[in-house]
Parts: sequence; C-alpha cells; structure tokens
Amino acid sequence: MSKPRVAIIGLGIMGSGMAGRLLSANFPLSVYNRNRDKSAPFSSAGATAAVSPREAAVKADIVISMVADDVASRSVWLGENGALAGVSRGAVLIECSTLTVGWIKELAAAAAQRGCELLDAPVTGTKPHAASGELSFLIGGSEAALATAQPVLSVLGREFIHLGPTGSGALMKLVNNFMCGVQAASLAEAEYMIGAGGLDLEKALAILTRGAPGSGLVQRAAARAFANDFTPNFPLHLMAKDLGYAIGEASHLGRSLQTATSALAIFKDAIAKGYGDQDFSAVIKSQQRG
Repeated sequence: MSKPRVAIIGLGIMGSGMAGRLLSANFPLSVYNRNRDKSAPFSSAGATAAVSPREAAVKADIVISMVADDVASRSVWLGENGALAGVSRGAVLIECSTLTVGWIKELAAAAAQRGCELLDAPVTGTKPHAASGELSFLIGGSEAALATAQPVLSVLGREFIHLGPTGSGALMKLVNNFMCGVQAASLAEAEYMIGAGGLDLEKALAILTRGAPGSGLVQRAAARAFANDFTPNFPLHLMAKDLGYAIGEASHLGRSLQTATSALAIFKDAIAKGYGDQDFSAVIKSQQRG
C-alpha cells in the first residue's frame, strides 16, 4: 500500500523535527510555515512548500498542526486560506499543539462539517524527542481516526495513549504541563534559597535530584541551570501560556489551581526580566540573587 500523503503546518522546534522524521521515512509531505524561510530545508529534501495552510492540505490524507497557541491554531485552520478550506472529505486532522479544550471541541465540529475527523494529539517530549521519533501522543478522538493515523504517528512517536473522546488529549496535556511548570518554579525558588543561604550548589542539587524531589523534569532543569545552558527545547513563554490555559480549564471545571497560579506569577516575572524566549528552565536563573 502507498503511504498516506501528509501535511505539516508549523515548522517550529517540534514541527520541524516531525517533518524531518516523515521525510526520512519517505512519506509524501507538504509543509507550511508563516516564515517561509523555515520551509526551504524541507523543500530541498523533497517536501512541497505550500504558500498557505489551504494549499498544504489540498492533497493530504493526514494534516498535522503544531503551532504555539489557540490564536495560531485558529488562524491556520479557519478562513479562506485555512487548512479546512482545502482539505478533502475523509482526511484525518491531527492537532498536536497544546491548546484549550474549548477550542479543540470547536475545531472538531468545524472538521466534521467538512467530512473530516479530528484527533487532538498533543505530545510530551521536546526538541530531541521530535527529531528522533520518540514523542508520546496524548490522544482524544475516535478509535477509527486513530487507526487511520497510526502509520504516520508510528514514525513520529514511541507511545500513543488514547484517553477518550475529543478534548481528552488536550485536557491531559494541560494537566501534564501545569505540573511541569509547578516543579520548575519550585526548583527556581529552591535554588534561590540555596544561594542565599550559602550552601554549596552542586551538593545541594545532588541531594534534590537524587532524592524524593528528583523527578525527571527536576533533574533535567537542574542540570541545564547548573550548566547555564538555556538553549530552547521548550520556550519559557510557552510554559507560561500552558499554565494560563490550565488555570482557565480548571476554572471551567469548578477548581482554582493555586499551585499553578503561583507558578505562573514566577514565570511572568521571568518573562518580564527577558527570559521568555529561552528554555523554560531559565526560570531558575530568573530567580537567582542579583
């Protein structure tokens, strides 16, 4: 059987890694990015560089979006030049961005009107996981659509967790990311205490990362902060966005996320200090003395 034709919309840190994986596996691929310069390496490698999301989606069996937020997602899917205007009936649409549940449900309804199915399939993992095909997909939508998308997702990830109907993947991703943000913010405050109290940083971090607080995220963030390497795998401003989305979603569910609210304040402070485009682990540096 021939491989499905795929379109990827959004060639940022994650989307570019995903596009590279599909090209290496010889999938017919079209790509779109608002900054067309980012499409050039992929067109040189055999992809079709589209001038609009609509053009990218015209011949695709699977359309994948990986963009920053609800506003960006809405702009690439809807409107005269949006992907939904060009997509064929029966195509499976995969929204991999971290978005609000409300927008995902609105998008799914718009997709259904076009005779398509939507999977909300945000991912866990960062830049190296996207490039190596080791992402984990948190999936909401029908089992039939997931089965159709499986050949493509198998190239992009190592794990596919079907969580339930439309919106389930988006909700789980917000839960995941708000907990990550809380851990990073707590580590930032911990490192402040370590420095202010005159403790040896290397010894203190060894105690934290090897002991009960030492989640994988804490270990990686501590290592990056200790090395003073904040090259973005996941930009800090996007973590702040995800914390805000999670707080809003919890409010719809009748809950106030007090830990996420406190963490968001710390991340907003880091953005105000100029760390927004660095890796989210730079929140640690933003809280250091001096």
